[in-house]
Amino acid sequence: MLQYLMLGWGFGFAASVQPGPLQAFLLSRAASQGWIRTLPASLAPLLTDGPIALLVLLAVGRLSPGAQLYLRSAGGCLLLYLAWGALREWRRSAPTSRPTPGSGARTLMQAAAVNLLNPNPYLGWALVLGPAVMSAWRQSPVHAVALIAAFYGTMVLVLAGSILFAGTDRFLGPRGRRILVLLSAVVLAALGVYQLFVSILPG
Repeated sequence: MLQYLMLGWGFGFAASVQPGPLQAFLLSRAASQGWIRTLPASLAPLLTDGPIALLVLLAVGRLSPGAQLYLRSAGGCLLLYLAWGALREWRRSAPTSRPTPGSGARTLMQAAAVNLLNPNPYLGWALVLGPAVMSAWRQSPVHAVALIAAFYGTMVLVLAGSILFAGTDRFLGPRGRRILVLLSAVVLAALGVYQLFVSILPG
């Protein structure tokens, strides 16, 4: 069991700290809306990865190249839309302004959409988690459940910590928050362009 817990903890930590669409979106929302309204969005992987895992496992751990390209293209468009929203937020906010009000439920749904259109969870399940879960299940269903719980528990905790860091005045003042909104807009736009580029010119 310990080896599967270690795999879940390690891969969960790596997946949550690696720069990507979901992380950039969460930092952008934490900087513009504050950590209280953004914190529920750390649960986005729990909403989206169930269907992703089922899809990948039913596909024998592999996504077709065509489906992956369509996914990247749709994700790229969504990221560019979110980058535009972050840029508008940056232009609208004054250097000394407080976080703008927003809905925690809406932010959670947006984060879920970002993660659902992000190829990383599909690839992670196809190449790492899928085979590991199937191997653990053959030994004992308890091992498989422990692996999944360790992975998602670690991911949610690390994402929540990042949101707290980015959205708390103790770490970021109003000016720092505004800069972070701009940086996150740039990162979201860069990720969106990259995903579109990869979908148009594969390989």
